[in-house]
Amino acid sequence: MSVRNLARRFLPILSWAPEYTRRTLTNDLIVAVIVTVMLIPQSLAYALLAGLPVQVGLFASMAPLLLYAIFGTSRTLAVGPVAVASLMTAAAIAPLAAQGSPEYLGAAIALAMVSGLLLLAMGLLRLGFLANFLSHPVVAGFITASGLQIAAGQLGPALGIHLEGETFVELILQLGPRLGEINPYTAAIGGGSLVFLFWSRSGLKALLLRAGLADRTAGTLAKIGPAIALVATTVAVWGFALGDRGVSIVGAVPEGLPSIALPPFDGALWMKVLVPALLISIVGYVESISVALTLAAKRRQRVDPDQELIALGAANIGAAVSGGFPVTGGLSRSVVNFEAGAETPAAGAFTAIGIALVTLFLTPLLFFLPKATLAATIIVAVLSLVDFGALKRTFVYSRGDFAAMVATIIVTLVAGVEPGLVVGVGLSIFLHLYATSRPHVAVVGQIPGTAHFRNVKRHDVVTDPEILSLRVDESLYFPNARFLEDRINEGVAANPELKHVILECPAVNTIDASALESLEAINHRLKDGGITFHLSEVKGPVMDRLKRSSFLEELTGQVHLSQYDAIASIKPELASSALAAERVRGTEEPEE
Repeated sequence: MSVRNLARRFLPILSWAPEYTRRTLTNDLIVAVIVTVMLIPQSLAYALLAGLPVQVGLFASMAPLLLYAIFGTSRTLAVGPVAVASLMTAAAIAPLAAQGSPEYLGAAIALAMVSGLLLLAMGLLRLGFLANFLSHPVVAGFITASGLQIAAGQLGPALGIHLEGETFVELILQLGPRLGEINPYTAAIGGGSLVFLFWSRSGLKALLLRAGLADRTAGTLAKIGPAIALVATTVAVWGFALGDRGVSIVGAVPEGLPSIALPPFDGALWMKVLVPALLISIVGYVESISVALTLAAKRRQRVDPDQELIALGAANIGAAVSGGFPVTGGLSRSVVNFEAGAETPAAGAFTAIGIALVTLFLTPLLFFLPKATLAATIIVAVLSLVDFGALKRTFVYSRGDFAAMVATIIVTLVAGVEPGLVVGVGLSIFLHLYATSRPHVAVVGQIPGTAHFRNVKRHDVVTDPEILSLRVDESLYFPNARFLEDRINEGVAANPELKHVILECPAVNTIDASALESLEAINHRLKDGGITFHLSEVKGPVMDRLKRSSFLEELTGQVHLSQYDAIASIKPELASSALAAERVRGTEEPEE
């Protein structure tokens, strides 16, 4: 690979920057303004969700966006703080330090740094496939449970009461006894914000359409409902002095840009956050790459999954060195980015500049911002992640995936995010191993008039008592090697006339060492019983590996190109008569 191509691979900005035009700049700037307005309340809210000062959310929305613009391959993915990663951040560092302490912030920064380094290493080693261990039902269940837990955790700030607990169950159990402590002013702000935000998702667009705006423009502007709620409630708290009536406000937010500095290397702390950082990295990557690939497909653009690991790693390292916390690609912001017409990652860089200007000049205006509004913003955002319909769809299609999904939801709600994710992944892997340890093995016969072979239980086929044809519909490896031996032994024991066993292998993509030993044992056992063992339809890569062993030399039968060739070689008259059967029958049919 040439130096130029290598640079383009690791620095995707070199692919689009030379073609950047004034028209592209205009479109990206317009998008940046819209996303900046949308990102401000989200950044503040997700910082509070992570248990951090609100300005940390702004800090996490600058350097990561700039770095993603350099290293990212998606033209429309919007990187920054997101709800699930913020919840996982709080869950990871809550046991390590008291919320609000410098140690708590230091742990969040360390978590971002370790997450970034892990993602970067995975990208350089091209380990994007590791995310495949998170099955879609597990991810869907985890996000649904996380959405419920986040929403439950924000009921306290939205109502003006104090709820303690880290899990959904703990929070809900505390809610009832403390309803009498509700602050009416806080509840009015929180409840009013919730109603407005839910209405704005559909009603605001309709209102803008009636005002004469184009459909696309109205849909994009409707996304800034949280910013409208932020401004309106902040003015209300200031105008009516609601801070003096028990309404919790953000208070003074430090002005100025974050200082750039490497976080201190604390080996003990980094080891404590290693596992949570890995979970956050994988979950964040799965969410990001899913959004990126979906949006790229709509414009027929290309996204490199391994380079996305590098880009997200750089973004998280950028968050760490600028005093932020873990970030990833956000669904809602990315969709707005896409619908508003973002053409390049430069839109994200311009958004970072917009956030920087807010941090420099507008933070004093956030003093009277009620935390109830931020809580309402979070509740509305995360409830859109809750998908109970997926439970029904998964149950109908796959009981195993449904079990993994339900287990993930229950454990997450009862024990917390990390145990829920670990249980879901573990159960998915176990169910996969169990399913593949008992592969579908079918006895097949020849369909009359054709050279095709199908399951004897599903089709009218031609068979011979002296030949047992088995089709195995799974790769052969250590969990299912003994199962195949048992299946062939059963077939041999049930038929005393048997002289040939043919193993049809169209779905066998690999044969590991354990399976090879089983095949050798099957061959020797059949040989001792006077039965010949054959293989058919073996794929090239599998044959290449078999040739590196002595199995083919010891095989009593042959390896045939097709199942028909195998039958034709063993009993030519059987194969030819079955092939001609339907043709003869066809000549007897009257002409139309």
